[in-house]
Amino acid sequence: MRQGDIVIISGNAHPKLARDICEYVGVELGDAHCGRFPDGEIDVKVNSDVRGADCFVVQPTCAPVNENLMELLILVDCLKRASARRITVVIPYFGYARQDRKDEGRVPITAKLVANLLERAGAHRVLTVDLHAAQIQGFFDVPVDHLYASPVLAGYFRQKRIPDLVVASPDIGGSKMAWGYSKRLDAYFAMVEKRRVSPQHTEVQFVIGDVRGKNVLLVDDMISTGGSIVEAARALKEKGAEKIYICATHGVLAGNAVEKLRKAPVEQVVITDTVPVEDKPLPDNFHVASVAPLLGEAIRRIHHHESISSLFREKSVALRAHV
Repeated sequence: MRQGDIVIISGNAHPKLARDICEYVGVELGDAHCGRFPDGEIDVKVNSDVRGADCFVVQPTCAPVNENLMELLILVDCLKRASARRITVVIPYFGYARQDRKDEGRVPITAKLVANLLERAGAHRVLTVDLHAAQIQGFFDVPVDHLYASPVLAGYFRQKRIPDLVVASPDIGGSKMAWGYSKRLDAYFAMVEKRRVSPQHTEVQFVIGDVRGKNVLLVDDMISTGGSIVEAARALKEKGAEKIYICATHGVLAGNAVEKLRKAPVEQVVITDTVPVEDKPLPDNFHVASVAPLLGEAIRRIHHHESISSLFREKSVALRAHV
């Protein structure tokens, strides 16, 4: 339903997150139908009036990735043809982000292809959270607002007041993110060095930093199969770490990831709701933190042409303002 010249709609990927965002912003979720024709083709119709409206499409491109991506593209095309004034794609989890460069011969740069598809469909702006590779922002020729989940996740662990805390990265690639968490939590920093032996498997080499007798928070942008972060947790335990906690923005949890984490030597696993996990039987030591206030505040500020850079600080997430 159109209210105050802003319309938020959702595909089938994560309607609960879209509803939570709407509750924060203070608008009703737009009326959009995303069904299927008998042959499996995607059938889209937006029933809300969007002519001249500032439209936000909430759709993480999580599994089933291709279905959700195609839904997003068709929704954007539908809004463009319905004369929406501006279309912002809100992609809490950006799929195909791991294929962001040519690291060997005869491979695609799929992240760039997805960026091209979104722009061609009619997207005017992109809002996303913790891209797997930050340089993907440069693949777009439209503005990209790249938010970080650290205000949500670091805020959660600050409230737990864990003593003798060390923040660790499960690999060199995530060291910058983990270093940021260590500064937010006023904790020491460590890193696990690993090498990839196949696209699905890694092997821990050594641990950089003193973790003996310390409580360790392992930080990563996503948990996909769970293999890397579980191996890192075991390596830290072997080095004398006491309690180990895991936090990650995107709980992709593919394959038997949940079972791996259930058996891992960790006290708690904290993820956000950028990817829907309602249908997964999560163990009791899992906690899901919501990014709906973070995204809702970003949407509000984009609509009012306000800066969203202060959302990188924890206190901003607590703000509540309505359009």
